[in-house]
Amino acid sequence: MRWRPYAGGVERATILYDGDCGFCRWALARILAWDRRRALRPVALQDPEAHALLATVRPEARGASWHLVLPEGAVRSGGAAVPDLARLLPGGAPIAALAGRFPRATDRAYRWVAAHRGRLGRLVGERACSR
Repeated sequence: MRWRPYAGGVERATILYDGDCGFCRWALARILAWDRRRALRPVALQDPEAHALLATVRPEARGASWHLVLPEGAVRSGGAAVPDLARLLPGGAPIAALAGRFPRATDRAYRWVAAHRGRLGRLVGERACSR
């Protein structure tokens, strides 16, 4: 299913992230800085709203990765969310195409970053969570 990125008057996509993770907050800040059209609305996984937004996601999977809830309600998680996220960002079409063409590699890269976010957080000067 293809969908159109944010345009004036259209509901924004929601990006759900681990608010307890320094690296996650750091990465989100970079994504939001790139999001000049304000197509994304951030919500921490710890926020009560996240539970409702992720009602279709298994409870054990809710905290396992970041999630993107598209305007029509579809939920993408982890590496599978990268193509849709990239489509929302100015100049992100090449990244979306690459991530969409190589979904397993994108997911492996996402899982590697998630597994090493503590170390990566220290590299960028953020105290990351220990999960």
